[in-house]
Amino acid sequence: MRVLGFGDNIVDRFLDRAVEYPGGNAVNVAVYAHRLGAHAEYLGVFGDDERGAFLRSSIEDAGVPTPQSVIRRGESGVSSLRVVDGDRVFVGWNGGGVTVREPIDLDDGRDAYAAGFDLVHSSVYSRTESQLPRLRARDVLVSFDLSSEEEFREPGYLDRVAPFVDLVLLSCAGLDEAAAFALLDKAVSHGAPLALGTRGTGGALVTDGRARRSAPARLIPENDTIIDTMGCGDAFLAGFLVALHGEGWRRGRIPDGASLQKALEAGADSARDQCLVEGAFGRGRPSPDPVAASMW
Repeated sequence: MRVLGFGDNIVDRFLDRAVEYPGGNAVNVAVYAHRLGAHAEYLGVFGDDERGAFLRSSIEDAGVPTPQSVIRRGESGVSSLRVVDGDRVFVGWNGGGVTVREPIDLDDGRDAYAAGFDLVHSSVYSRTESQLPRLRARDVLVSFDLSSEEEFREPGYLDRVAPFVDLVLLSCAGLDEAAAFALLDKAVSHGAPLALGTRGTGGALVTDGRARRSAPARLIPENDTIIDTMGCGDAFLAGFLVALHGEGWRRGRIPDGASLQKALEAGADSARDQCLVEGAFGRGRPSPDPVAASMW
């Protein structure tokens, strides 16, 4: 399977550790897909600052090439976080930097490049919505992370995204199963063939508007210690995508309920394993400006 992460990258700065790590939704899904045996690459915009160089070298060191990515003048995105009882808590961010301000597009032959993959993944943090119809014109699966903010669940936004993708992921933390399925059904009604919901320790669920499947979260073994939950949702998605593609998922062809169940279980395994990783995929370094970080 060939997977392309399309869109955001960011530096995740942990204030309590004074350490920063490479990350970003599109980056993480590509790295985790590679970890699961897929060939994965990343396409996005890097800032021309030192953090941009750190991000790109870290992604490539993780086994994910970035051959068609673009460097633009401007600062890299930085998010600030703390770990509270093993869970990562966002404190703030700088708006995503040039990666969000001047997002990647499919010009200059990048549409043909993206068409060479089996699946392209992007997210609300990538500002790639305008590029989705161009991907839809190609024979490639597209997944899109709708995150948890209410603005990305409004009918107008769903109409911009759902008809042009093959799967949407929504964070359903805090919702019971009935409410989560209702939210997923809403996304399907706007045109998404598949809607996947994650609920942290509450497990995950998926629907195509007809079949409904759910699976519990995997427990961490007693002799292991959770490091933090950074990237767990992205890891779940990568595990689900790789497994479902292996079950025969293609444009216009959704595997049966048993295959959806297998994919949910594969996602749960991947998310569990991610809890034992520091940052999104390691490669942390001391934050170069810890004094400024303490002011966030």
